[in-house]
Amino acid sequence: MAHDQSEYLRKTAGFLVAEIDRLITGPVRLMEVCGTHTVAIFKSGIRQLLPPQVELLSGPGCPVCVTANDYLDSAIACSRSEDVIITTFGDMLRVPGSSSSLGARKADGADIQIVYSPLESLDIAAANPAKKVVFLAVGFETTAPTTAATVLAAEQAGLDNFYVLSAHKLVPPALRALLAAGDVEVDGFLLPGHVSAVIGEAPYRFIADEYHLPAVIAGFEPLDILQAVYMLAKQINSGDALIENQYSRVVKLEGNPTARQILAQVYRETDASWRGLGSIAGSGLAINDKYRRYDALANLSVEVEETREYPGCRCGEVLRGLIKPADCPLFATACVPEEPLGSCMVSLEGTCAAWYKYGDGRWQG
Repeated sequence: MAHDQSEYLRKTAGFLVAEIDRLITGPVRLMEVCGTHTVAIFKSGIRQLLPPQVELLSGPGCPVCVTANDYLDSAIACSRSEDVIITTFGDMLRVPGSSSSLGARKADGADIQIVYSPLESLDIAAANPAKKVVFLAVGFETTAPTTAATVLAAEQAGLDNFYVLSAHKLVPPALRALLAAGDVEVDGFLLPGHVSAVIGEAPYRFIADEYHLPAVIAGFEPLDILQAVYMLAKQINSGDALIENQYSRVVKLEGNPTARQILAQVYRETDASWRGLGSIAGSGLAINDKYRRYDALANLSVEVEETREYPGCRCGEVLRGLIKPADCPLFATACVPEEPLGSCMVSLEGTCAAWYKYGDGRWQG
């Protein structure tokens, strides 16, 4: 049975690749927006399977990577207060800010605790009533509903020492900003499956309607990605510009109304800073006035240093698809996963980290 399934997968992949080769008669550049897609593409060898005329670019789809230094510097500043406990997902510890990192602050004695769900922060707050517990809320539409649910749970529990430092971001405004900038040539998009499961298809329609580009919401298995590329190839070959959904077993047309409702209840849209893209109007989620008492920046005194980038780091250009990681002079020399100088080398979903781990091997010693 296992052999039969393996043979089926091999033949299906071969068919899709052959069809892509037949349909794409000239060079095309397709951008995968999701960091999970980037890793899946590298791990499964899809870049090597696709015909040479198809180039895959990685976009601003890693939430840790696009988190700007001003947010990191604010989190580090919060950690300097003796009455503050920072709770965060583990990958944020190693992201470099302007002059330090959360990992360095933890090593210096700051109370920074790794959690696997924002709800764990409520237990920490309940157990430490004399402390202010600040959860670092980083992520796209996929994870923002969980943070919103945590705020509602904090209200229900009557906790007055829990706060959120929000860096939640919205993907469609970033794609609009990327296209409006006009400095990257893209012939189609592989859209993120997890984000789309929350927001549905409608928020992407401007890609087709205004920019006349095809886009396909894709799943994360190798055949999902190959099928999505095939669907893009069909559109490009016929001159169509549609938003299609390859991941229909998970993503519905309307997305997840319950998740969207809880986002609307707790957050308001605001401008947000993106690494590589700058400030994008309406691309962030801030705690709204009703739940302002849980907004860390509105309630805590935070003195932030002057924000600056590491000299020579070209992570922002990588996130816009303007260069490949190996084009950065720091890549795999001064900047490696063990000692990252840029955020793209930190997260498991980071483009530079994926290139380093799964690339052609010439920088892996």
